[in-house]
Amino acid sequence: MKVTVYICNSQKKVALTDAVKRLSARAVRSALKSEGFPRSAEVSITFTDDEGIRKMNSEYRGKECPTDVLSFPLFDDDYGDGMPAALGDIVISLERALLQAQEYGHSLEREVAFLCVHSVLHLLGYDHETGEKEEKEMFEKQESVLEKMGLPRK
Repeated sequence: MKVTVYICNSQKKVALTDAVKRLSARAVRSALKSEGFPRSAEVSITFTDDEGIRKMNSEYRGKECPTDVLSFPLFDDDYGDGMPAALGDIVISLERALLQAQEYGHSLEREVAFLCVHSVLHLLGYDHETGEKEEKEMFEKQESVLEKMGLPRK
């Protein structure tokens, strides 16, 4: 299975390092592998700042506040043979990810990997806001992927 990850940086507040870019793509691939996603796929990741994600959160969710990550699923099973599935778009506030990494006492890379895995699960249809059982399942899956990546919670 080939997974193509497109990365766009639309913010200037936090340096987007090659290490963060590589780990983001690896996190997307690891989450899809863990879920047994059966085909080639494409995912885009856009890094923005708090103001950029606040605007998107307001427009798409009606919430007037910044958030850490937004997921925009696109997946439609009606693709031709051999064509990669366009799973969707991930938007991460790198500014918020840095603050959360500092709060949790781990690296920016670990926080961004967590947000990527979290978002991929949303792209695949998981929703932690529908109930305690769903939330527990999704969070267990996230931690399992991160542990396999060598990025366990401290």
